[in-house]
Amino acid sequence: MAADQAGDVERMGFQLALRRRGISDQAVLRAMDEVPREYFVAPGFTDSAYADQALPIACGQTISQPYVVGYMTEQLEVAPTHRVLEIGTGSGYQAAVLSRIAREVVSIERYRTLADVARERLKTLGYSNVTILAGDGFLGAPQLAPFDRIIVTAAAEEIPEALIEQLGAGGKLVLPLGPRNGTQYIVKLTKAADGTLTREDLIAVRFVPLLPGQAREL
Repeated sequence: MAADQAGDVERMGFQLALRRRGISDQAVLRAMDEVPREYFVAPGFTDSAYADQALPIACGQTISQPYVVGYMTEQLEVAPTHRVLEIGTGSGYQAAVLSRIAREVVSIERYRTLADVARERLKTLGYSNVTILAGDGFLGAPQLAPFDRIIVTAAAEEIPEALIEQLGAGGKLVLPLGPRNGTQYIVKLTKAADGTLTREDLIAVRFVPLLPGQAREL
């Protein structure tokens, strides 16, 4: 089988697996089909790019498994007019998926190496509506707030107050929440016009921890 044919079969299987696990939002499925995941994994893992598993990247971080990316994106309920803040750029894959749906994506990464590589990768792939910032995810991006949607791609033990403040009225925040060595859940918060938060606890997950500050090295 030719390489391009094998790639087509792999992508079809990727989409089928997402649908079988319950991802049904057509905009999310289309975005994940459009973004070439093989460009976001480490060189030694390209053969596993479309497998439903988390994979290691630089700085001890990971690229989340496709199902979790699809699930969190679906729960975020992104519309084409939305501005989205992502905490934890990593390889840039989640930001790339969001960029296919949202008007604008701002992503913060504590490791400058990851931020620089992701920024160049997204530029090369033509994702011009993503801004990558190196900084402290706990602080968010107050200078660019408010945001319609906020997604956190590392597990926090408590919900960062700054992110709640930067979420606009009617906005939604999706993040993994729980202790580093304990049970973590995807949590979805919806902010009412009066600032009241409604919380939903969703599926159990396992993420790398959300750490404060910007990394001094890497």
